Amino acid sequence: MSLKVRDYIILMKFTLSFTVVFSCVICYLLAPNVLFDLKMVILLFVAGMLVTGSASAINQSIEKDTDALMKRTADRPVASGRVSQNEAYIFAGITGIIGVLMMYLFFNLSSAILSAFSLFFYAFVYTPLKKVSSIAVLAGALPGALPCFIGWVAGTDLISPFSFTEVGHVSNIAGWALFGIQFLWQFPHFWAIAWVAHGDYSKAGFKLLPADKGPTKFTAIQTILYSIVMLPVGVIPKYLGLTGNISFWIVIVLNLFLIVQCVRLYKDMNVKAARLVMFSSYIYLPLVYLSLLADKVHFI
Repeated sequence: MSLKVRDYIILMKFTLSFTVVFSCVICYLLAPNVLFDLKMVILLFVAGMLVTGSASAINQSIEKDTDALMKRTADRPVASGRVSQNEAYIFAGITGIIGVLMMYLFFNLSSAILSAFSLFFYAFVYTPLKKVSSIAVLAGALPGALPCFIGWVAGTDLISPFSFTEVGHVSNIAGWALFGIQFLWQFPHFWAIAWVAHGDYSKAGFKLLPADKGPTKFTAIQTILYSIVMLPVGVIPKYLGLTGNISFWIVIVLNLFLIVQCVRLYKDMNVKAARLVMFSSYIYLPLVYLSLLADKVHFI
């Protein structure tokens, strides 16, 4: 039984799902009308883990043959045969339905619809697209960043950027900016991973780098451009009155640090530099969101 539980945890890609749900919870807490409530945070965390885990389980079911070709994924439950493809689909269906229902029952219909859309798009658009074109990275960035917006919507029940929060009268563009930070972040982050794991990805037939010839100067330039665009997007919450000056400067410093690592990748063009971009991006995202939350302007 313990081995089966372990396989289900792997099927949900627990570490990755935790990271995604972390940003969802932070953005929920950033909503002007939300005060910290442990019960609601736990409910959002559980619902988010179920939805994200469901998408990951479907992803592993669809990619079982390609996972078996790559050293780092060959031991995954479906690829190794420890969990059947049908069992994984049933598990994904149950967890996905429960997660979406929790979003509806404990938060609102808008966040539930966005959760269902994110699950569907990741599992059935992004996953098969990875073998077709590098446009898959763009497609994957949408469901990859939606949890931030889902958290915000769970707290505000607002989707339109032209709306204003009931408390504090903050423009809902702030929620879109939180989404934008993680959306743009995924490009330098994922291209750095694809650079490091290029051999494995090529073996499996995945086309994830922007250049067909593999790691090139063009890829490095793309990481620089996206990390630069992240800077103005990252300071939008401050200018909309959601956060204060401290997080403003923290975001700028972290963003400049990431840009420097991307420039180094362009200069050195090697796996070591790509790893630095990858690790820098891992540090960037949680520190940015935590600084925004710590510096949140409280209206209630």
